[in-house]
Amino acid sequence: MAPRHPTRPDDASSLAATVAAKFGALPNVAAVVLGGSRTGGAADERSDIDLYVYATEEIPVAARAAIAGDARHPMLDHRFWEPGDTWVDAASGIEVDVMYRSPAWIEDALEHVLVRQEASVGYSTALWDNVLTAIPLHDPDDWFARLKALADRPYPDELRRAIVAMNHPILRDASFSYLHQIELAIARDDAVSVQHRTAALLASYFDILFTINRLPHPGEKRLIQHALTRCPLLPPEIAQRLDDILGLAPNSPETARRLLSAIHRLLDGLDALLDAEGLRPVG
Repeated sequence: MAPRHPTRPDDASSLAATVAAKFGALPNVAAVVLGGSRTGGAADERSDIDLYVYATEEIPVAARAAIAGDARHPMLDHRFWEPGDTWVDAASGIEVDVMYRSPAWIEDALEHVLVRQEASVGYSTALWDNVLTAIPLHDPDDWFARLKALADRPYPDELRRAIVAMNHPILRDASFSYLHQIELAIARDDAVSVQHRTAALLASYFDILFTINRLPHPGEKRLIQHALTRCPLLPPEIAQRLDDILGLAPNSPETARRLLSAIHRLLDGLDALLDAEGLRPVG
């Protein structure tokens, strides 16, 4: 949901601080932090305010509704992803997106990657990046400051290997790989499946690319921009190769052939980078 009119950075900062203070006044709230594009230098006039409220017990919906107040388009207690509330601030037109987490949950999520060094299929280190880039707006006992200090460490080599081992075979090597699924979907003239599997392939592709560069995954938005500006190690012509894939819809045998060829070129470049770093799985 986009803001109803352009907003200034100070409008967003003031609103974020106000909402954070209201949540901070509630019992059991350990911290309120600002995340998303407004902490990563990529915000524009359409960017919302992403607030993460860390509480040891679930905050009653009535208390959350009181904080939203007379906001427009409130959607409270949705649980499609993380538990959350969204609303549009009546005065500024800025959308506020609040997500609720427990301190124990995020501590375990960091331990998952930084201590146990376990990978996921796509977005393996996105929560690590979320903690590193978040700005605490309410942190009375410095709990979140200590969490950020814990997260501020070199990228573990074993985690790099684990992410590659988890995500690389399903790109095209395994019999059930994304590329094979795309080929089957093309043969069945199933355009929705082609798009779905291509998106999944790119999720694992970027997971590998960021770990090659020893960078925590920045999340699902502006991935090409993040790769081009933050990754010193990139396959050649990555922007063009991604454009080749994203600009093709398999609506004819010729465009289907071009899509598969474009995916192979993209993955060839990634494999060459993995080889150079000694990270390509063997066998």
